[in-house]
This record gives sequence, structure tokens and C-alpha cells, in this order.
Amino acid sequence: MARIAVIGAGMGAMATAARLAVAGHQVTVYERGSTYGGAVGRYERDGFAFDTGPGLLHLPAVYRDLFVKTGKRPLEECVDLVQVDPAVRHVLPDGTVVTLPNASRGGAAAALDQAFGAGAGDRWSDVLGRARDAWDATRRPLLEEPLRPDWQVLGEDPYPALRRSGLLRRRPPTLAEVAARELGGPLGELLRERVLAYGLDPATAPASAAVLPYMEQTFGSWYVRGGLRALATAVHERCLERKVGFVFGAGVREVVERDGRAAGLLLAGGEVVEADAVVCGVDPRALAIPLAPGSPPARSTAPRARYTLFLALRGARPADAVHRTLAGGGVTVLRPDDPAATPDAGHEAVTVQAVVAPGSAPTAAGLVAAASRAVPGLRERLLWHELRTPADISEATGAVDGAVPAPALAGAGGRLLYPANTTALPGLYLAGGWAHPGGGLPHAGMTGALVAGLIVEGAGFRGSR
Repeated sequence: MARIAVIGAGMGAMATAARLAVAGHQVTVYERGSTYGGAVGRYERDGFAFDTGPGLLHLPAVYRDLFVKTGKRPLEECVDLVQVDPAVRHVLPDGTVVTLPNASRGGAAAALDQAFGAGAGDRWSDVLGRARDAWDATRRPLLEEPLRPDWQVLGEDPYPALRRSGLLRRRPPTLAEVAARELGGPLGELLRERVLAYGLDPATAPASAAVLPYMEQTFGSWYVRGGLRALATAVHERCLERKVGFVFGAGVREVVERDGRAAGLLLAGGEVVEADAVVCGVDPRALAIPLAPGSPPARSTAPRARYTLFLALRGARPADAVHRTLAGGGVTVLRPDDPAATPDAGHEAVTVQAVVAPGSAPTAAGLVAAASRAVPGLRERLLWHELRTPADISEATGAVDGAVPAPALAGAGGRLLYPANTTALPGLYLAGGWAHPGGGLPHAGMTGALVAGLIVEGAGFRGSR
């Protein structure tokens, strides 16, 4: 039995801790803040409650696997997991409204034909079909296996974009170019908005970013009653069941090195914690973690910043309201049908998330105006609002500059990959959204399987099955 110290209590770190505890190790998590979950938090005021991080779960199989591998009770017995249907509503700049069903290729095609004319659904299906090819080609190396030593091959875009007849492409197309060439007009705007919501700039993101809407349409969009914070609570409770220890209010100053390997932690208060192995579940830049030789560099600050506005509304949530609306310009409006989010049935809690270009700082008034496109009569119903900025995210989670990592993607010369889960210091590993395979609940959760496999099985570990 090894003593393992985990830095941070985010989702990837806790997923790692639970799996290592099941393998018989003595695991203790050290968290600078007062609670678990990292970005998956909950804000409460006057009987209203809001998720501070992700509002939906995609690819729930990652967490189903975690719960199957770490205890007797499956995920669905620990949280109330429900499919969101419709999956998303788009409100386009010209006023067009398109509502797409959950996990239904045929239903999505029919809705697009109705909105944009015959053939629109087929064009959308063709693009997501090519995205499926990219997903099939990269699913294991990007999600289920440790980062391969020759990761540079993942810098080639796997999306089989169409070639213009008679012309040779000098470079792979960006996601924005795929949207323009293969979809065109407002239909292309749907694809751009879906990718922008992940914090990626469609003008520079590779065509392989189309795997993100493919993943949503194929595996569905899911909500946890009580908010996504309830998922973090379930993972934390699973850790406690497996005898994982948690020490809150314990910031880490540095990783202790002894005899050429990680040997523990130096806490902010000066205490030294001995360990046989260390898992860093926070941004490695925050602790100057030495990355593995030849590993992709630690990702710099996200090119687009995230702002979140919490809205407390008088009046019940309308029966025809949709959980998620993309209102254009990187604005997502979340309207969960969840009694736990409001003081009573006569009120509604709405969350507005905005992904903005560098240097932009949206105001609360501007976000209210954008959200009004998705919530008719919003201003008349508004009781109060509260804006959460990147500085607030940094204060709450310790993330450098309040950045929120996007999922890893193939293409773009490898610049959208993350550092390997191993490091230059033996016994020191990276988990969470700032390590391979990147950010987002599914990807961060997969680091648990990858890091636990590397520690338990050693260098011979080839990935989860």
C-alpha cells in the first residue's frame, strides 16, 4: 500500500483518488479551498441555487464507469440523472429559432429541414458523419489512452473535410471554414456556436472540433437533479466510502523531491506531508510542475474568457422553456426544470454563460440583453442578478487567470493537446482538466482512469477498456 497525496479536490482529482483507493492505496486529498468539486460549484442566495460551472453532462459513460469500478452502487443510484429534451435551442441573429431534440440524428435533420429548407438536415448529418470518422480515429488516443510518445501525429486533423474540385488545399480547414463551405449561411452558424460554447474560437479551431457537437448528438445531453454540483457531491461521497482522506484549507506550496522522485508536499503553512507518489490535480503552471520530456507544453491562458451571470426571476418557469439555449455570440442560457434551484414554484433560476474574446469584459446589462433573446419578458421578471468574472473563478478555484480548459482536440499542429499525465519527476502525475485529455467533465473524469492505471500498472499501462 502506497501513500498518495493528491493536490486539489476537482473532479479529475477525486476520480483519481477513488480509483487509487480501490486499488488499495492510502490516499489523501489536499485542497486549498473549503470544499470539493473545483469548478463544479454551487451558488445559493435567497432560496435560489445556480451551478457555477458546467450546466450539462455529456458522455455520462465516463462517470458510470467510475462508479462501477469504485463501489457497489451505480451512478444512477447516487444521482438523479435525466436526459434533457430538447437538447438545445438556437436563436440566430436574424431571429430564426431552431430547436433540436436530444440524441436523435433523424429528429435533428427534420428540425433543420423545417427551419432552413429541404436538404439542410442532410448537410448537417453529413458533417457530423465526417465528425464521427474523426471521433473513431482519435477516441482512444485522445480520451482512453495515456498520451502517446509520438503525440505529434495527433497534430494532423483527422476530419475528412471535402476538397474543392480542381484545387489542392494548402492547409486543413478551420471549423469556421467547414461551417461556411459544407453548411453555409445560418446553418453554418449553428456549428460555429456549438463549438464556441466550449471556449474555442471557430476561426482558429481545427475542423476536428466538429466532434464536440457529434458527441452531444450521439451520446445525449444530461442533467443532474439538484444541479451538476450533486454529481461532485456523489464523487466526493464515493471517495469517502473508499476511505480517501480530505484536508481542506491546505494550499500546496511545492512538491517535495527526494532521491530524484516525488516524496510529498510542502503545504502553504510550512508542514511537510510525506508520500510515495503525488498527483497534481490543478493547473501545473501554478506549481511549476516539470513536464515530461517531449510532452506538449502546459496550455497557456484560454484564448477566450468565461463570464457567468446568475438571474433570479419572479414567475414560474414556462412549460415550453428549453433547458439550454445558444443565444448567439458565445452566450448560453440555462433554464433547468429543477425545484431545487428556486425557493418555490413561483420563481425561476436562470444562468447565463458567455465566452468572449481576449480583452472583452461583458457587463451584466449586456448579458441580460443577450439572455432576453432566449427568455421573453426577462427584464420585467428580474429580481436580482450577480455576475461572476474570471477573477472570481481564479479566487474560488485557483485557476491561473480564471481560465477554463477546453477538451483536447487533434489537429492544429497539436497546440490543442495537453501535457502528458506523467511528468519529468518520477512519482509525480498530472490529473484534471489541465492535463491530457483536457477540460470538460468527461475528459477530466477520464484522467482518473489514466493516472490510476499508470500508478497501479506502471509504464506498461496502455489505457482503459
